[in-house]
Amino acid sequence: MNIAEKPIAAILGRRISTGDGIHMIAKTYEKGVRLDTHMHREAQLVYAARGTMQVTTPKGRWLVPPDRAVWVPALLPHAIDVLADIEMRTLYFDLAWLKREQRSASLDAEFVVRVSPLLHQAILALFDDHTTSERTALLVRLTMLELHQAEDSATFIPLPHEPRCRRAADIVLADPTGDHEIETLARTVGTSARTLSRLFAAETQLSFKSWCQRARIAAAIEKLSTDVNLSVKQLASDLGYASVPAFSHAFRQVTGKTPTAFAEKA
Repeated sequence: MNIAEKPIAAILGRRISTGDGIHMIAKTYEKGVRLDTHMHREAQLVYAARGTMQVTTPKGRWLVPPDRAVWVPALLPHAIDVLADIEMRTLYFDLAWLKREQRSASLDAEFVVRVSPLLHQAILALFDDHTTSERTALLVRLTMLELHQAEDSATFIPLPHEPRCRRAADIVLADPTGDHEIETLARTVGTSARTLSRLFAAETQLSFKSWCQRARIAAAIEKLSTDVNLSVKQLASDLGYASVPAFSHAFRQVTGKTPTAFAEKA
């Protein structure tokens, strides 16, 4: 895989350089756009001020609605799928800058952060037309401090690597609302239900049932983030839940919020 010599968004986007190891890109993408797997020499913080995207790395898949952002370390292969028209704001950090700032080891791995109102405003302020170098430095520092306090994995789906387990996972992800029985999946991918169950637990740190529930809730988050007119009752029915309370309980188990509370923030 080639290393992108400059950020993909820089091709058509608005590029801002701070002159101190950090540059920023503002870019809009339409629903359906895919930025195929690539990597950068810099680490990056990717935020959609509006819209929803999906970020895939070797570790797994994150849904990133507007109240979340994703940290991508340097040289990490990743792809971005635009699920709803987005206004992307991306900050790129040279490794020398990160080293000089003595950032924590948590930035060595990818993760999603919950974007607080403070972090949201700090990121947007970095892109306005009145930013001075002193103000930019303070806003960048504030942004980095907020990252250490906001890690969130509610929208993360770990992806297994073992071939049979990955095939089974892909089948579920292609239809997360389906009623997937592990015995049927095991026969399809050429193994036993016991082996497939063991593989899911070892590769994703989740039971098969819990992993499928996470995939289903991720599908719910995508729908909530891309269809503002969708009712919770209709969503519960579309996802195959017997009732709204059953759906709300499952949703809260994964995200810590009810569907209604999540939709109000998304």
